[in-house]
Amino acid sequence: MPAIAYGGRLPYGQQKGAAALGAQHNSVRDQEIRSEQQHLDQVYRRLEEKIHEAEFLMDDASKRGQVGTPGALAERDAQVFRAGIHLNRLNSEFEDFLFGRIDLLAGKDGTRGPDGAYTSVEPADGAVRDDKSADIAETLHIGRLGVLDADFSPLVIDWRAPAAAPFYRSTPVAPGRVVRRRVIRSKGRRVLGVEDDLLRPELTARLDGAALPVVGDGALMAALGRARSHSMRDIVSSIQAEQDMVIRAPAASVTEVEGGPGTGKTAVALHRAAYLLYQDRRRYAGGILIVSPTPLLVSYTEGVLPSLGEEGQVAIRALGSLAEETAGAAATTYDAQHVARVKGSARMLKVLRKAARGALETGLRAPLPERLRVVFGGARVELDADELRTVRQQVLGGTAPVNLMRPRARKLLLDALWHKTGGARRYPDDPQLAAEAREGFDEDVSTEDSFLAFLDAWWPELSPREVLGAMTDEARLARWARRILRPGEVRTLARALRARLTPDGQGPLSVHDIALLDELRALLGAPPRPKKREAGPLDHLTGLEELTTAADRNTARRERAERLAEERTEYAHVIVDEAQDLTPMQWRMVGRRGRHATWTVVGDPAQSSWSDPDEAAEARDEALGKRPRRRFELTVNYRNPAELAVLADRVLALAMPGSAPPRAVRSTGVEPAFTVAGPDLGASVREAAAGLLGEVEGTLGVVVAMARREEARAWLAPLGERVVALGSLEAKGLEYDATLVVSPAEIADESPAGLRVLYVALTRATQRLTVLAAARDLPDAEGVPDLLRE
Repeated sequence: MPAIAYGGRLPYGQQKGAAALGAQHNSVRDQEIRSEQQHLDQVYRRLEEKIHEAEFLMDDASKRGQVGTPGALAERDAQVFRAGIHLNRLNSEFEDFLFGRIDLLAGKDGTRGPDGAYTSVEPADGAVRDDKSADIAETLHIGRLGVLDADFSPLVIDWRAPAAAPFYRSTPVAPGRVVRRRVIRSKGRRVLGVEDDLLRPELTARLDGAALPVVGDGALMAALGRARSHSMRDIVSSIQAEQDMVIRAPAASVTEVEGGPGTGKTAVALHRAAYLLYQDRRRYAGGILIVSPTPLLVSYTEGVLPSLGEEGQVAIRALGSLAEETAGAAATTYDAQHVARVKGSARMLKVLRKAARGALETGLRAPLPERLRVVFGGARVELDADELRTVRQQVLGGTAPVNLMRPRARKLLLDALWHKTGGARRYPDDPQLAAEAREGFDEDVSTEDSFLAFLDAWWPELSPREVLGAMTDEARLARWARRILRPGEVRTLARALRARLTPDGQGPLSVHDIALLDELRALLGAPPRPKKREAGPLDHLTGLEELTTAADRNTARRERAERLAEERTEYAHVIVDEAQDLTPMQWRMVGRRGRHATWTVVGDPAQSSWSDPDEAAEARDEALGKRPRRRFELTVNYRNPAELAVLADRVLALAMPGSAPPRAVRSTGVEPAFTVAGPDLGASVREAAAGLLGEVEGTLGVVVAMARREEARAWLAPLGERVVALGSLEAKGLEYDATLVVSPAEIADESPAGLRVLYVALTRATQRLTVLAAARDLPDAEGVPDLLRE
């Protein structure tokens, strides 16, 4: 038997001597916790030393500023900036700063990386002796940030460093140098527990001359059993091999990731953002954009990146707020499915193109002037309606956005007026004199109040909201959508817009309206930005905007960085989460923000809520362009117990026949529960939810049809903060300890993609699932709805 001390777990079902090993359980576990506590104490002592060093640098930098020379001020600011960033990172405390450890055999070579760890992946030829014994040659602790001791030896390896990769990728089939992998659970500065995986059980492994201890029932299962909160935890301590392959994939071109519910797609996307910044911060100085389908998913995930040691360079945006920095608008409401189908269709691009140009021709604010009169040289010169119509057609013959055609409109109007004066014929033999005369004409006429007023009325600067508001007029919209939308679709679209928006476009917007506004902004052209403040004499002298304290300069830099992030409209890398839900118009919106970017696209066709996947795929291909693509598939469901996954798979077979569901890796022995609603649906929902809250320690998600969102929130308000009411389209990407799905038939009947949306609702729970059937569900005697019966 290998020389390994076990603390609570027997290798491969071995039962002999179980009683004796059980007696050792607490002593081995406690001893290993004490050992890890000693190492964590050493890490925090070193962190305190680094904090003192950073504080000394801050103090030293402030003294440099007293010198008063421009060079000293610039050096001070640079030093304060670097020390401030370092101090901020060191002062950030996380629940499990140190979370992992790997014990390694000797490697094939002795090359050390920049973090002080050996870079070899495979064991040396003599690392395992003929009698299957081996010595642990190197132990690495894995954490959120890298920490070196005073001699530059690694106390903690950053989880993104190459040396940390074996912690995630090693398996019993391909262990590499790893003999034991340990997950360390801590809170603040205290180690609470350890869980080990033995990857080379055939070896007699020794560490410092003693048998290698192995403690626990497996790190992954322990992590999966923890109660959920309303915010997402990172998975940095429990990343599995297939997930790590995606996180560390090279960033060139497009990385496409598919995976069913519970495979960790969202977590992988967030960890990939942190990894890319760690690997090549200069390359991604242009920022990383993460696009999520709903604000709920943004609020659920936004705390993950800071806990991974990254913030500031990554923007997490919901689709409904993606155009906020350009169109100044964010979504606050949802469309009915039949309305969303029209607004999201690729056909809307043609409608909006006609609307952007047609809005100029119809006069949105006031009737268009039909005559232009100016005075030049004491004579009146004018253009009539037909001549103005000809000029307008000439202007619109260009390809620029319509607001940016205004200078062209001004020039062509002046050309037409100059022609009417006969000025071009007066100087046939003297081009220079003709040019001077024309210059004088342009200067005189273009500064006349009458000409400026006419230009403002005849070619006004349009806003996206104005044009969208103009589409509330059904007759006007019908002209723009002729031969593009069907009459019924025109009526649906106009009525839906008119229900919320005024004719000038003011009012609440839906997530699909945001994509339309963003498209209109591209078609109209952005208004010019205010001019920046001119540099003063002090700026030229010192290269600094002002002489301030170091704290002021740090604050100013941070504010400028935040302002730049808000104004940024293109990114160096774009990550699209739940990509299967994007409509063609939303793909165009996202594509504009990554025209020169590399991409990571994460999704699952089986969870798509868009009714025409082929149309969306075409828009997606257009957004991604001809970039080469690398594809990955996540196949393991870490969220749902097998009992819940079996029920969800029945719906998947109806929604997408032939699709292979992900494989659930754990079982709780608890089957889904079924119940039938009484006459008062609200009371039935509240009663079922209260029962589930008593069965789990964490959160409960109650999923209802979109039309019932508000009343469901009122029903559940008395139950407290642990329960959340969700519309079916809001549940995407979220997970709860328990889920209550109300009336599967209502959810399935909401749209042509309703069965896929129901599949999403049934796959949110980590522990318990209850299905509440209503009359439309046709429940049987056990309460099982018709849709969910075998």
